[in-house]
Amino acid sequence: MIKIKNIVAFIIFTTIISSCDNANIAIVDDFDYEAQALMDNDTLVQFLKNHYYDNTGEDIKDLVSGETALFDDSKLKSMDVKNNDIDYTLYYYTNREGSATVDKGNPTVMDSVYVKYNGQRIVNTDSISASFDKSNGIWFTLNSVIRGWTFGFTNFKGGNNTTNNGPITYENGGKGILFIPSGLAYGKTGSSSILGNECLLFYIDLYDLIQGTDHDNDGVASSNEDPDGDGDPRNDDTDLDGSPNYFDADDDADGVLTINEDANGDGNPANDFSDPSNPTLADYLNPLIKVKK
Repeated sequence: MIKIKNIVAFIIFTTIISSCDNANIAIVDDFDYEAQALMDNDTLVQFLKNHYYDNTGEDIKDLVSGETALFDDSKLKSMDVKNNDIDYTLYYYTNREGSATVDKGNPTVMDSVYVKYNGQRIVNTDSISASFDKSNGIWFTLNSVIRGWTFGFTNFKGGNNTTNNGPITYENGGKGILFIPSGLAYGKTGSSSILGNECLLFYIDLYDLIQGTDHDNDGVASSNEDPDGDGDPRNDDTDLDGSPNYFDADDDADGVLTINEDANGDGNPANDFSDPSNPTLADYLNPLIKVKK
C-alpha cells in the first residue's frame, strides 16, 4: 500500500512539474504568414482570371468566350493593406460607388455602417462555395469585423434614404464585391465552415454610414484617435491602461475626461494645445495639462 501511495505521489509530482515547465515554455508561431499572403494573392489572381461578372444575373460566373475576365475588367481595383506587418492585396469590384446626391463620403476604418452582404468561399481558382453567411441589413463598426471588410468598405459610399411614412428605404448606395485574402479574413484557423487559409468573396451593398463615429463619446472621432499615425487606432493607448484611446474616456489618465479638455469650447478636444513646451500635443493626450472648457 505504501509503495502504491509513493507511486501515485510521484505521478502527481511529475505532472505538476511538467505542467509548470510547460507554462514557462513560450508558444512559438512558426507559420509563414508572408508566404501565405503570396499564395493567397496567386489564388485570387487566378480566380479573377477564370471568372467574369454577369450583369444580367449580377453575379460571378465561370469565364466563357466573349466575356471579359474580372482581372481585366475596368471595374476591378486593388488596394494594398498592411496587417500585423504583413503586406496583402485586397481586390474590390465596383458596380456603383454610391450616391452623390446625399453624399456622406466614404466611411473610415472606424465608422459605423449599415450594409447588406452575401459571403462565399473561394474553394479554389475554379470553384465558389454556396453562401455561408448573409444579411439583408445590419449595422456594425468597421473596426470590429474582419480586416477585409474594414478596408474594403472604405472604397464605397452610402446612398439616399427615405421614409415616406413607412420603413426606411435606401437608394443608390455603394454596391460591389470584395475579394479577400485569408490573412484579412479568418487566417490559418478558419471559422465554422470556412477552412483555414481560405480566401473569401462578399457581395456587398453599403446603405448608410455614421461619419465620425465616436465609440467612447469623448468628442474625438474614433478615426482621429490615432496618435502614432499608422492608420490603426486600435493600437493606440496613450496612458497604457489597456484600453485603446478610442474606447477610453480619459486618454491621458490625468483625471479630467477627454470631453472636458476642450479649452476653446468648440466640441473638439483634439484641437486644443495649451502646453508651450509641447505645442503639437493636444491637451487631452497631455497628462501635464488639465484644462477644462
